[in-house]
Order: sequence, then C-alpha cells, then structure tokens
Amino acid sequence: MTVELTDIPSRADTPAEPQRHPFLVALGERVRTLRARRGLTRKAVAQAADVSERHLANLEYGTGNASILVLLQVAQALHCELSELLGDITTSSPEWLLIRELLEHRSEADLRRARTALSDLFHAPGGADRARTTRLALIGLRGAGKSALGQRLAQDLGYAFIELSREIEQFAGCSINEIHNLYGTNAYRRYERRALEEAIQIYPEVVIATPGGLVADAANFNLLLQHCTTIWLQADPSDHMARVAAQGDMRPMAASPEAMEDLKRILAGRSAFYAKADLRFDTSDHGTEDAAFRALREQVHAAIKHAK
Repeated sequence: MTVELTDIPSRADTPAEPQRHPFLVALGERVRTLRARRGLTRKAVAQAADVSERHLANLEYGTGNASILVLLQVAQALHCELSELLGDITTSSPEWLLIRELLEHRSEADLRRARTALSDLFHAPGGADRARTTRLALIGLRGAGKSALGQRLAQDLGYAFIELSREIEQFAGCSINEIHNLYGTNAYRRYERRALEEAIQIYPEVVIATPGGLVADAANFNLLLQHCTTIWLQADPSDHMARVAAQGDMRPMAASPEAMEDLKRILAGRSAFYAKADLRFDTSDHGTEDAAFRALREQVHAAIKHAK
C-alpha cells in the first residue's frame, strides 16, 4: 500500500495547547499567592466564592478567562480588594501594601502631614525606636517553636508571656476554629486586633507568641511592627510539618496528599511579610529545643543590649 505524504498528520494538524495570555498567567499567580498567604485551600476559596473548584483551578493556572463578577467573588473570598487581584502597583511588595493600609481613607490634611513627615524622615537621620525594646513578638508559621521558646524566653527575661491565640479565644468565648466557622475571617481579625491592642497596652515587658497568619492582615501587622521588636522564627518545611503532627494538629492540611506542597506555598506566600521582622532565628539549625533556646537567648540579649 502506498502512503501519500498528505495522509501523514503534520505538526500543524496536531491540536496545539491553547496559548495562555500573559495577563491571565500573572492573574492566576496572584490568586495562588494570596490564597497561600491566607493559608486557604482551593476548595475553601471556591466554596466561599461560589464557583466550582475546577473553574478556580483554571483561573489559577491562567487557562480560564473569568468574568469580572467571578473575579469580584474570588477577591471577596480572599478578603482583598479586586485591584489587588488585577495587579495594583501598591500591592506589588509588602512595604507598599503596609504603607497603603496606613494611608487608606485618610483625609487630604492627613495625607499632607504624612507626606511632610516622610520627607523629613528621608532628609534627616532617624533614631532607633527604643519604646519597642521590651515588647518581643515571635512571628512565623505553626511549628516554628513560638510557644515553647517564647515561654522560656519570657521566663529568662522576667517578662510576661502571652499566646495571642488563647487571648483571641477568651475574647470570643470559643475556639479559633469556631470563630472562623461561625463568624468568618473578618470577625476573627477584629478579635485578633483587640487581643493585640490589649497586650500592648497592659504589658510594657512581654513576649508575645502570635498566630502564623497575623501577617496576612496589614492593619494588625502594622500595629505589631509599630509597638514590638519582632522575631521571625523560621524552620525547614519538614520540621514545621513534623512538629505540628507531633502536637496532634494537622490544620489546615489534614488528610491532604499535597500537604507538604501546600505548606511550602503558604511559607512562600508569607515569607516576604515575615522578613519584615527585626530579627530572624532558624530553629532548624539547632538539634534540640535546649540548644535552640540558648542560641535564641544570646541573640535576643545582644539585641536588647544594643538598643539601650
């Protein structure tokens, strides 16, 4: 049998993968980053936005051209402005985002004073803010050692110790899970701010272990940065996972075959905010909790002495 060349499929005849538009690719990456920063699963966001999980997946990977109403629903589910999804320049870095939060809804007179203050700041040498020295706030993802090391550090310094999650539960009269399930994320953030404000007002000398997601709220994170010396407790993803599992708590990644990938994405989404801390300490660099505490104690004492 003679086969004509025209009978052989050419590359041109083979269906090609649809070309993804660069804007849709960037949009999808922003959605994934925001979802990871808030520690939300794709299923949770899809349910909150009232869209199918497949539709959201297509959006995240730049293959779905969502309507403006769907984008608005996704933005609301992620607790952000639509402009943030679309690539507003003031959300391009943590510093821009924190500055925008401070200036948003201010009057023209307030904005003028802020501009004058910034102008003075950048034209004159600034001094260290020593009022923050004796308030230490530990930030980082669950499993970094904030509670264990924080308690020991507070005892060593003779400071009070506050685990902010427990204070939030006391204000709400229910568990963190119940706050989210019954009242939603916005209510949780209000309780979080109230607990943080009270800790700052009551305790001049304190070590505060903060919830891992506090940095996802620009207003609350700004408050923390203004009033506390912040320390980012870091750890390898595998150590985070092992420590949380050892505590018998796998939220929010329980029974997920992609748990480690989800954890890494959450870390990637929040690391730029965690990096705003005054100090960093990697707990994975030390074999035992005792060794980690000794090294952290040395670093903190040196920082306090330098600030005086």
